[in-house]
Amino acid sequence: MAKQESNVSRVYEALRQMAANFAFMPDQRINESELSKQLGASRTPLREALNQLVAEGFLTFQNNRGFFCRSLTPKYIQDLYEVRVAVECEALRLSCDRAEDSEIAALSLYLEQTEADYETAEDPAKQLEMDETFHMRLVRLSGNDELERSLRSLNDRIRYIRLIDLKRMRDKTKARVPGELSAHSRILMGLAGRDAKGAEAAMRGHIEKRKEAATEAVQIAFSQLYVPQD
Repeated sequence: MAKQESNVSRVYEALRQMAANFAFMPDQRINESELSKQLGASRTPLREALNQLVAEGFLTFQNNRGFFCRSLTPKYIQDLYEVRVAVECEALRLSCDRAEDSEIAALSLYLEQTEADYETAEDPAKQLEMDETFHMRLVRLSGNDELERSLRSLNDRIRYIRLIDLKRMRDKTKARVPGELSAHSRILMGLAGRDAKGAEAAMRGHIEKRKEAATEAVQIAFSQLYVPQD
């Protein structure tokens, strides 16, 4: 039994990574026979893993047709951003009530230690890792495991587009004006002052600013997925 569970976990992790990075094209039908050979997995653990990814929103299932990769449209990405706003703002509201001063101080220290690296990072993947770490630590202060689990799933499903958006921002945007507070700093100031409304407003503005760029990011994503690169 333990060996079977381990095999399902191995197949699930491999498939989850593939789905998150659009190794399958948007709306592409999953060829289970080919996938079974590629992953060295039998039908049972493969099906269990595929069904789990359907439940998590990475894949879809159609009766009599099988499993498909999720769609990639501006509406889909905007929907994810809207859910992210709801999850993070609610977590922030709870954090203003529940977080210990020492926990807020620790997160402030993390931001202080990483923000300069974030601003100057040449690798968008490294920037995204630091950003996700900050937001996950922030949600964790709410003490709500389900909100934390929801944000982790959202991050995984939106990561491909966020990387494209960060690359585009790096090429287009100038550095922040010296002395200007970052969005993360404004959020933490609200949290430290137990100002739930102010913190939520800063969080909402921070996330929705990137939501507005979803259409262009999706267009770039399609060009990368379907147009052969030199």
